[in-house]
Amino acid sequence: MSAGLAPAPAPAMARDYGQHGAVFAVIEPDLLAMIRNKLTRLKDSGAIERMNQEFARRSEARIRRPDPVVGIGLATTPRSWIYDPAITIDHDVFDTKGNAIARAGQRVNPLDFVTVRQSLVFIDADDRDQLEWAMRRYTDLNAKIVMVKGAPLEAMTRRRRRFYFDQGGYLTARFGIHAVPAVVEPAGKVMRVSEIPVGIGRK
Repeated sequence: MSAGLAPAPAPAMARDYGQHGAVFAVIEPDLLAMIRNKLTRLKDSGAIERMNQEFARRSEARIRRPDPVVGIGLATTPRSWIYDPAITIDHDVFDTKGNAIARAGQRVNPLDFVTVRQSLVFIDADDRDQLEWAMRRYTDLNAKIVMVKGAPLEAMTRRRRRFYFDQGGYLTARFGIHAVPAVVEPAGKVMRVSEIPVGIGRK
């Protein structure tokens, strides 16, 4: 036999070693079937109907009396300042035809395009004095009464007048209001914001 040559290995033979231990089929629960069964049980027991009723009750209660705006107190010291609504554009703005409306770095004041004729009057409507003061001093034509606490739908029914609510404190935060009553009124190209203490300017 020549050096470097080795005999070819014998072909491998498959061998059956038999079965060792029990073999079980893999059974996975049908998740959708489990959910359907659970929903069926909840429906049959009336639990779903009760949950729906509770959800509707809570939703109605929240609409009738929204969560009060956090961090708003009673005005005790006169405070007044100017709110400038102008913003600086950080990118070019174009209309649908590709015409430039505003360029990056340009200062744009919404009051250049919109005339504000109504004041915004912020009150805690659970304070009867604040509500009566706002009702006496402002009409639907010259102001929008915005609640930070109270029940606007009930007030509209009783007072025959439209009321608004500062949901989530968006407006009071924007204007920097921390106490009520407070009034935001147009003053040329800016807005004047005033917090009015109890007993001052309430007639």
